Amino acid sequence: MKLLSWNVNGARAGLDKGTLLPWMSASGADIVCLQETKCHPGDVAHVSWPGEYSSVTFYAAEKKGYSGTAILSKHAPLGVKFGFGLKDHDAEGRVLTAEFEKFFLVNVYTPNAQDGLRRLPYRQVWDAEFLKFLQALEKTKPVVTCGDFNVAHKEIDIARPKENVKNPGFTPEERAGFTRFIDAGFVDTFREFEKGPNHYSWWSLRGGARSRNVGWRIDYFLVSGALRKNLRRAWIEPQVMGSDHCPVGVELAF
Repeated sequence: MKLLSWNVNGARAGLDKGTLLPWMSASGADIVCLQETKCHPGDVAHVSWPGEYSSVTFYAAEKKGYSGTAILSKHAPLGVKFGFGLKDHDAEGRVLTAEFEKFFLVNVYTPNAQDGLRRLPYRQVWDAEFLKFLQALEKTKPVVTCGDFNVAHKEIDIARPKENVKNPGFTPEERAGFTRFIDAGFVDTFREFEKGPNHYSWWSLRGGARSRNVGWRIDYFLVSGALRKNLRRAWIEPQVMGSDHCPVGVELAF
């Protein structure tokens, strides 16, 4: 089973640029997860998604043109859950869960700590509550969670670690929050297959960062430890354009 995840920085923008649908059609993915869709379901109701994706679910933020997630699948899930079920976290359309026979799939767009780290306290609460949410799901069946986690976990995951240690996405607090997922048994799938540097999934739009590969790895597939044996490969697709992020993928065999 092939799964792909992409922060598209606006689904309508991706559609207008002509990048999103051709990528999906050529991907061969069984499931595609999108983040930062910035649209409501009605905004894309007219779209002819590639025919093999029979199940299309968009989860919108209350604020228009902001945040949002989506899951598109070739096979209908057993069920779908919107958000945590906690009012304080569910206004921004950031967590979308689909249940499949062998696992839960949780698509996440983690809040950014923002300039001046003004949202860092909320981010720390979010990380703790999101981990609890995943662990609750694990009591029923294993979990695959993917998306934009808005943190470069280790120095190897960012081109310029020393310059960014106090910046959103690379603070000690955010990195420690991600470490707790790993300590809880979740597997960073990309690092199961690739131990080397210079692999990134997000680049600033300034200063030609992408062409110089001055980037951050902040998009992940994590899986429950019970699924480590099912992993076949994990990868990043830096050649795919259309967003300041690129897609990431994982393949599982059942």
